[in-house]
Amino acid sequence: MTRTRTRTRIRARGTGTGRSRGHGAARTTRARAVALTALVLGLVAGASACGASAGDDKEPEQRSFGLHGRTLTVDSDDSALDLVVSDSAKAGEVQVTRWFQGHVALGGDPRVTWAMEDGDRLVLRMKCSGVVADCSARHRIVVPRGVAVKVEDGDGRVSAKGFTEALSIRTADGAVRVSDSSGALDLRSGDGSIRAVGVDARSVRARTDDGSVQLELGAVPDLVDSRSGDGSVSIVLPRAVYRVTAGSGDGSVHVDVPRDGSSSHRVSAHTDDGKITVRTAN
Repeated sequence: MTRTRTRTRIRARGTGTGRSRGHGAARTTRARAVALTALVLGLVAGASACGASAGDDKEPEQRSFGLHGRTLTVDSDDSALDLVVSDSAKAGEVQVTRWFQGHVALGGDPRVTWAMEDGDRLVLRMKCSGVVADCSARHRIVVPRGVAVKVEDGDGRVSAKGFTEALSIRTADGAVRVSDSSGALDLRSGDGSIRAVGVDARSVRARTDDGSVQLELGAVPDLVDSRSGDGSVSIVLPRAVYRVTAGSGDGSVHVDVPRDGSSSHRVSAHTDDGKITVRTAN
């Protein structure tokens, strides 16, 4: 039988050499922790002082995507969006310009992607994660006239101009701005104001959980449905007779338009906390 011998080294507890090494290791560990903390705090302070802005991108990228049909869905997770209609845009084509700035000090490289899925869904994604990460993206989307658009944005403001077809905008966190449009509007924000001016839509729906609602219509609508969880609501209408319902949980209500409970032109304005104003254009 073969015997295996093992040697066990026993260090006397409390010896001067052991104590010195232990204290030295502890001091080294603490020094490294302090240095790492200082580095992280410095990076955070630097990122806060110099926040990323897509507007600083001096060389934006451009790309055209084929569009099948007359409807477009824009699916974005984190970007400001500007949508415009162009009579000169090529039929069956969507033109996109992208601005991007990103800084990640402790983490993977930031990046953005774009793709047209199923021929009618423009998917925009941004990856920006790490201990110290600061990124900003903006997309300008040009669509040909006659295309109905639906926007789904996770985080970012959305603006749209010149639409004659139906336009639906939903953003979880950001302001919504619409101008010079006549198609039906369905505008929603989880946290941000909504403003639609110079619109001739027959149907306008505007809802925000936190923010003001401002609507200025140039044509007599069949339906205006507006609500804010926390913010004022202002509606300016052409002179006509309207069936109006308005109410505020905590705020004044002023309705200054001709009213008739049997009118086919319905206007609804409600807020949980804020002022309500419904009036005719001056």
